[in-house]
Amino acid sequence: MNILAEIHLGTSSFTAAGWEGSFYPRGIKAADRLTFYADHFDTVEIDSTFYACPTAHTVEGWALKTPDRFIFSVKVPQTITHEKVLVDCDSEFDQFVDTMGILGEKLGPMVLQFPFFDRAVFKTQNDFLDRLIPFLTNLPEGHKFAVEIRNPDWLDAQFASVLRDFRVALVLQDQGWMPRPPELSFDPITTDWTYIRWLGDRKGIERITKTWDKVVVDRTSEMSDWVDVCYETVRRGVKVFGYANNHYAGHAPATIQQFRDLWYAKGLPELGRSQRKGEETTLFDQ
Repeated sequence: MNILAEIHLGTSSFTAAGWEGSFYPRGIKAADRLTFYADHFDTVEIDSTFYACPTAHTVEGWALKTPDRFIFSVKVPQTITHEKVLVDCDSEFDQFVDTMGILGEKLGPMVLQFPFFDRAVFKTQNDFLDRLIPFLTNLPEGHKFAVEIRNPDWLDAQFASVLRDFRVALVLQDQGWMPRPPELSFDPITTDWTYIRWLGDRKGIERITKTWDKVVVDRTSEMSDWVDVCYETVRRGVKVFGYANNHYAGHAPATIQQFRDLWYAKGLPELGRSQRKGEETTLFDQ
């Protein structure tokens, strides 16, 4: 009998416009939100680190407000991935890794999210790999790193093979112009864990709403497919980190709840205790 690997599910950031009254209780203090969040999810993707490296004091606060075994996944600052594009950024990267190290065992994957590069920046995938490989070669040991690219033509077996050589995860994503795992002609699992981002159509959904208090796009079909992908992945012994963005369906906590509901509707084995919390608590009627 196969023993399933772990699935860690959470949202991209732990607060957003519209969450008070739909996820958080009305009147909750800002300082109490992370603790409340960690009562319902066992992981969070920190989006704010993409814009700047936080202070040590801020990171210490994250650690103090969450229980043992809680996991923070963090996005590497855009200074490194977008502005300097991995060149002459050693000091910024070292500072970021050191600061995130304050989390200790609560530090999960660090995500290098790259933009769509036009030909003025990199003419080919190989040009990008010539920049990426030396950076991956020097990654500090003892940490998890993931790479997200947004050039669909670069998403191929060669790219996956490079990440596999360095035991770096390829970010699997659900957004309009990028293929999902069933559409790929190669194995996208590049290490013993994988990273999923449910991103959606940012421009499309913002024409409907910018207040993230309820589902406004039906993603049932897509999420059902993702449940199947995750089940087959954990059956292989590969740990999954999955994060929903508000732009995916309108309300990220509800997207994760839908994943859980679909998982059990398919009669799949129980998720870990931390993932069962969502069933034991009323999340959306505070």
